[in-house]
Amino acid sequence: MPTETQSLRKLGFLTIGLFDGDEPRPGHESTLRVLELGEQLGFDSAWVRHRHLQYGISSPVAVLAAATQRTSRIELGTAVIPLGWENPLRLAEDLATVDVLSGGRLNPGVSVSPPRHYEDVRSALYPDTGDQEDFGYDRVSRLLSLVRGERASTFSGVEGIETFSDRVQPHSPGLAGRLWYGGASTRSAIWTGQAGMNYLTSSVVRAEEGSTDFEKIQLSHVQAFRAHHPDGARARVSQGLVVIPTDSATAEQRAKYEDYAAKRLPRTKTPQGPGGLLFSRDYVGTSAEIASQLYQHAAFREIDEVAFALPFTFEHEDYVQILTDLATRLGPELGWKPAS
Repeated sequence: MPTETQSLRKLGFLTIGLFDGDEPRPGHESTLRVLELGEQLGFDSAWVRHRHLQYGISSPVAVLAAATQRTSRIELGTAVIPLGWENPLRLAEDLATVDVLSGGRLNPGVSVSPPRHYEDVRSALYPDTGDQEDFGYDRVSRLLSLVRGERASTFSGVEGIETFSDRVQPHSPGLAGRLWYGGASTRSAIWTGQAGMNYLTSSVVRAEEGSTDFEKIQLSHVQAFRAHHPDGARARVSQGLVVIPTDSATAEQRAKYEDYAAKRLPRTKTPQGPGGLLFSRDYVGTSAEIASQLYQHAAFREIDEVAFALPFTFEHEDYVQILTDLATRLGPELGWKPAS
């Protein structure tokens, strides 16, 4: 639990991986370079967002497969794969394959809900089964059981010259223990704890019981998760706030960062949309200033690992500056030591 006398144990970051639709390769290459830089700077983990039918990473598992061949130590995660778009068996095969390629470094984060704009995409995604698809927690349970190596088929054995398994192959021992659920409500926090998974909490929560205090709501989710998890207080939680240190930023960069945060500040005042979503403010300033603010954050004080989120729309050189300051300035301010 980070306090001014206790240290942050794991420092990670999260990126969306934007690209130009007319020329997508440079954006994907930039994302891979950012992941490589994270390893060089000593980050413990690097995470990628997942975006369907947008100009962000649509196949994070494929991108992380490439990253496994360009890194050797840093943990690689997804935050998060929306399972409404996925077949759990096929995803389990992909995740296990990438985990084997990485040497056991994959941290898949998932969540469930109907796909965004479902009525617009249903005929392409589930033309025959759209009305029967289950977008609830059972979809996560299916994935978890398959990753654990539980039975996927009633058949196994030799047929001709081919050998068949009754469980997902490859099987990667330990991967199930590195599965995360991205939640924003008390219900999801409790379910994740009961399922024995790890919990990802971000810069978005649901405004519950009339409260608009982001920190208190997020703290209540962390506490509810651990209260229902077999590991109790030792259960893993990662927090993903937007954090932008400016120690080595140019004057132009600082102005851009401050403008970015200012334009997003109004959405932190009241719940947004039909889901009643409440957003955290962005943290912009020197590492000393940000560290002081985080030490006062009710939920931050209850966790010892983070995956700070990079802003969506910045340039590659901005990400280099932010990541460098996170690893060399803010991390040490929080008592963190880079991995070797």
